Amino acid sequence: MTGVAQDLPVKARPAPAKKAKNHVPAAERKRHLAAYGLLAPSLFGVLVFLLIPVIFVFVLSFMKWNMLNAPAFVGFSNYIDAFRYEGAWHALVVTFWYFLLNIPAQTVLALGMAMLMNRKGRFTAVIRVLCVLPYLAMPVAMGVVWQWIFAPQTGVVNTLLHLIGITGPNWLNSPEWAMPVVAFANIWQYVGYNMLFFLAGLAAIPPTVYEASAIDGATAWKRFWHITLPLLRPSMLFVVVTGAIGSFQVFDTVYVMTNGGPGNATTVMNMLIYNNGFVGFRFGTASALSVILFLVILVVTLVQFRYFQKRAVYEMV
Repeated sequence: MTGVAQDLPVKARPAPAKKAKNHVPAAERKRHLAAYGLLAPSLFGVLVFLLIPVIFVFVLSFMKWNMLNAPAFVGFSNYIDAFRYEGAWHALVVTFWYFLLNIPAQTVLALGMAMLMNRKGRFTAVIRVLCVLPYLAMPVAMGVVWQWIFAPQTGVVNTLLHLIGITGPNWLNSPEWAMPVVAFANIWQYVGYNMLFFLAGLAAIPPTVYEASAIDGATAWKRFWHITLPLLRPSMLFVVVTGAIGSFQVFDTVYVMTNGGPGNATTVMNMLIYNNGFVGFRFGTASALSVILFLVILVVTLVQFRYFQKRAVYEMV
């Protein structure tokens, strides 16, 4: 029998359900919410005490404001006045001078102490603790102590010098000696703290590297220069960068020991910002100086990162 085949009706199958894009299971969402809930207090602190003040200072740097009258927009006038009238150039030079007195000596001493403390000895742990103790003290308290130690008449330093027939200078009232004394106080307080990071870096170096170099006849100096220093680069970078940032932000030690004097020999940038903002009530100028200091710290930090990256590439080649 011939006939035309008839299409039988086919039952339509339900189309597969499309998965929602970026679908997150309920359990995962709960974990995310719990994580954000735990982070919320810290994020709130960063927002309120860091981001908002930074934005406020940047905006205020274009205003003139003494907290009595309404702020008035003046454009870049505060930045121009900072360099023309407020001594920003001098304060930057003094801050760089403090940086040069502080960071090289502090880094070399911290590395030398770490090399000595890296050896196992009977009292090594006790000596390590004693080296770190100055860091635990408040900089203001240390500033008062060092001010007394370097006092011209009754200070310990001049008393000891007098015993050997030397008349000590008026340290903190001398334009030549005031800044080195302030830098010395800072070095004494932070060198033990930086030593810890070098100790951590030394502990991460495999002893087999030194053993292999000794078998190849490398001297102690060559092992230090070609093995220890390159492998300590991460610790060195951290110590130098954080030390540089701290040096450019120094205030409390200078304020207690010299108050920016004698004259303006120790007037660092933060001291100038304080004098403009909280003594002269020129908050626009103080904000402009703060932005300038931030930019200087940013440039110095980027230069340091660039230098260490170049050193890494050079040694790899």
